[in-house]
Amino acid sequence: MMGLMASDETRTETRTETPQSAPLGREAAERDARVPGRTPGAPGTRAWTTWTTRLLLLGIVLAAVNLRPAITSLGALLEEVRDGLGMSGSVAGLLTSVPPLCFAVFGVTAPRLARRFGPGAVVCAGMVAITAGLLIRPYAGGTAGFLAATALALMGIAVSNVLMPVIVKRFFPDRVGSMTGLYSMALAFGTSIAAAATVPMTNALGGDWQPGLAVWAVLAAAAVLPWIPFVRDRKAPSEPPPARDASKGAHEIDEVDEGAAEPTAARRADRRAAGAARPAAQPAEQPPLRITRSRTAWALAVFFGLQATAAYITMGWMAQIFRDAGVSAGTAGLLLAVIMVMGVPLAFVIPRVATRLPHQGPIVLVLGVCGLAGYAGLYFAPAGGAWAWALLLGVSNCAFPLALTMVGMRARTGAGVAQLSAFAQSTGYLISIPGPLLVGVLYQHSGGWGMPIALMSALMVPQMLVGFLAGRDRTVEEEAAR
Repeated sequence: MMGLMASDETRTETRTETPQSAPLGREAAERDARVPGRTPGAPGTRAWTTWTTRLLLLGIVLAAVNLRPAITSLGALLEEVRDGLGMSGSVAGLLTSVPPLCFAVFGVTAPRLARRFGPGAVVCAGMVAITAGLLIRPYAGGTAGFLAATALALMGIAVSNVLMPVIVKRFFPDRVGSMTGLYSMALAFGTSIAAAATVPMTNALGGDWQPGLAVWAVLAAAAVLPWIPFVRDRKAPSEPPPARDASKGAHEIDEVDEGAAEPTAARRADRRAAGAARPAAQPAEQPPLRITRSRTAWALAVFFGLQATAAYITMGWMAQIFRDAGVSAGTAGLLLAVIMVMGVPLAFVIPRVATRLPHQGPIVLVLGVCGLAGYAGLYFAPAGGAWAWALLLGVSNCAFPLALTMVGMRARTGAGVAQLSAFAQSTGYLISIPGPLLVGVLYQHSGGWGMPIALMSALMVPQMLVGFLAGRDRTVEEEAAR
């Protein structure tokens, strides 16, 4: 990943060596490991091939597709699950609060696990956990078992959530915006397809909600396979390159993938222009980033938490809101799918636009206004304008890919992205825990959706404010060093 700092003799020697065939270029990776600043198996090394890149892209897409079906498939069948397990509205609210709780608890462990086992191994294990949880939970027997199996699946989702931006920053540093868009688009596709297809598949499988939920384990199992070859890659994304020998002069250059070279200063300038600047060679030992001293990190964490609150209320309760307004179960699932599918095109467009703007605050405001309009329509005419409200709420729901993009933009280094991603997501998900639960309590005690919708509208205002602050052009490294 990092540029190669080596003498002319070393560079000549490495270019004349013939790559040996081994699984994932094992011998080539060992040779690359002996070159200062070279990440074994990273793009631009002998161990990295076009097929490796394609396999990683497939793994990222399949992992992203599986990060939400555990939640939206349940939302589409929440009424049937409540009846089958005998849940009250408050307990159902607790169930819809489990996702952010698990993301907060388990997401914070992701960077530590990645340092020890490698990000590929952790994501692979996360996909296995999702598969097991989805397969077990419909047949766990009782509310407690259902909650425990759901937590297992969400544990896998949590660590993968945190590590996706880190993997993108590590392997595609010059394409953070487009790769985040691809990942977010795949995530939105998985979210929407689960919302739309769960009810029809349940009917096709006999009308029982249990196989209708369990069938999504098949998709999760498919996501395990592309990550298996990356299990052995234990190079942590936060490991800095070795210090450069001070005796080596300015004649040393970076080696690009094709073997051409350009001056180090120009190379760094190009990387900054691409939005993926990387620091010069650093000492091997670096003090940990004091992320809590950064106002931008806190603003991004609160923004992440409030958009997550809206998202999990939507995924957990929106289909039920439409059903209580007189919409059929199948149509309610389609409306939820429309909300989520809006993220497919916009999740690709918004990150690309955001990386070209010095300040992402205006995008935050546009998304917030769409959310307020959607909630207002949902309050006054939930069934009459259901499709319009779904479109508006779908646009508003794209605050998630914007938040992920800002995580990659508000830090300069892979280590900074890892810390900021873990901090923003873990703190944000902690903030979002009470929202879905409170909606369930308000619904049960008020007997309608007026108060819950008013709560959702009220939370959109601070989301717009902190999102505007998080969008300012600055980095957490600069603020933490003050």
